[in-house]
Amino acid sequence: MKPVQTALQKWMRENENFKETYARVKQEVVNDPEIKEFLSLHPELTQKEIDKNLIKLYEYKSQTKQCTACKSFDSCVNMLQGYSPILHVENNEIHLSYEKCHSRLDYEKQKKQQKLIQSLYMPKEIMEATIADIDSNPERSNAVRELLSFVERAKNGVPQKGIYFYGPFGVGKTYFLGALANKLKEFNVSSTLIYMPEFVREIKASMKDDSFNDKVEFFKKADVLMLDDIGAEMQSAWFRDEILGSILQYRMMERLPVFFTSNYSLDQLEKHLATTRGGVELVKAGRIIERMKQVCKEVEINGNNRRN
Repeated sequence: MKPVQTALQKWMRENENFKETYARVKQEVVNDPEIKEFLSLHPELTQKEIDKNLIKLYEYKSQTKQCTACKSFDSCVNMLQGYSPILHVENNEIHLSYEKCHSRLDYEKQKKQQKLIQSLYMPKEIMEATIADIDSNPERSNAVRELLSFVERAKNGVPQKGIYFYGPFGVGKTYFLGALANKLKEFNVSSTLIYMPEFVREIKASMKDDSFNDKVEFFKKADVLMLDDIGAEMQSAWFRDEILGSILQYRMMERLPVFFTSNYSLDQLEKHLATTRGGVELVKAGRIIERMKQVCKEVEINGNNRRN
């Protein structure tokens, strides 16, 4: 089979109209300001080399460079979405390559950050929460201060203690967790948000499909673990001691923070955790609370019920 270039040259000789078009396109290419500048910087390039790579030069001319003609990544007009063409010379030969443009880099960063928040059974409103949208009325000012303090310290590494937010129904405790998770992803810190009642069911169900150990290990080692509405789940001694206790023990030893929300204060939660179907176990419940105090700081949130 003859080389494509030889066949193309023969076709050009036989087609005068194409030759005229070719000549016009060539003129447009070599007169393009960016290509003229490129050629002026490489006087070693021969006319033969330029003619041989006219298609590359035309491709470069026709593509937008670093988002100059694109409003966003989705509206990119280039052949390779999100990539900008680069001309360079190696061994006196013209080469065309592509590099990621600003929009592509921003897009990939956003996708990576989205993956930093892993959630079980959290509503969309919580996953889109922002600290800027938290109103700091006097009843919530202390909680907001503690949240912002954690964020500030997290810029230099994840602090070893989280926060135990407690207060009445509907005051925005879960929203605080979502807002924090979204802020932490800006520092490439991953967060795992868990709604406790569903978490209990998830763990129990995992015993049937051999994923139990993997799931417990995942929660143990998450950068920032957030347990929403602790105390609302159906209490069992097995989950309290073998699952929650194990996770808290690991995170306490490894100095990894845990965030909680609850309608109970820690003292009230201790009484709740002590009562199981097997009776009242104050010592075991007390052990869980002591571990919690090692991984979080108790902070009250008050205010109006926003669900009404």
